Amino acid sequence: MTHQTDDTFSLDDLPGLLRVLLWPAVAASIGSAATFSSVNSWYPTLEKPSFNPPKSAFGPAWTTLYLLMGIADYIISRQGDTGEVRNARTLYRIQLVLNSAWSVIFFGLRSPLAALIEMFLLWTAIVATIIAFARISKLAAALLVPYLAWTTFAATLNAAIWRKNT
Repeated sequence: MTHQTDDTFSLDDLPGLLRVLLWPAVAASIGSAATFSSVNSWYPTLEKPSFNPPKSAFGPAWTTLYLLMGIADYIISRQGDTGEVRNARTLYRIQLVLNSAWSVIFFGLRSPLAALIEMFLLWTAIVATIIAFARISKLAAALLVPYLAWTTFAATLNAAIWRKNT
C-alpha cells in the first residue's frame, strides 16, 4: 500500500529534521571512532585493488550519504505514526547499526572476512529499507539509492582486500 506523501519542508520543521539527522550522526561517530585506530596504522599495510579510492574520497562520500539517509528518514517520519512507518523506520535504524558495526569489525577487529560477511547483512538491510520506504515515499527511497550503490562498491572493495591479504 502506498501513501500520499508530503515531501515539503519549512523552517518550522527544522527541529524535526535535526532530530532525525542525529541518528546518522551517531552511526558516523561510531564508525569514525572504530576506524581511527587502524586507518593510519593497519589499513595502509594491506594490499588493495587498483580501484581503491583515495583516502580523501571517503569523508565527502560518507558525509553526503549520511545526510541523504537523514533526509530520507525525515520524509518518512512526516508520514504519520502508522505501523508501516514504524516498521520502515525500524529497518532504517537496523541498517544504521549494521553500518556502524561494519567499521567496528573491519577496522576495530581488523577482520576483512568478518566485515565482508557483515556487509551482506548490511546490504540486505539497506534493500529492505529502500523497499519499505518506497511503499511510503518514492523520494525517500530514491535518496537511499546512492547509499546502496556505495555499499555495493564497498562490498566489492572489501572482498578484494580480503582476497589480496589472505
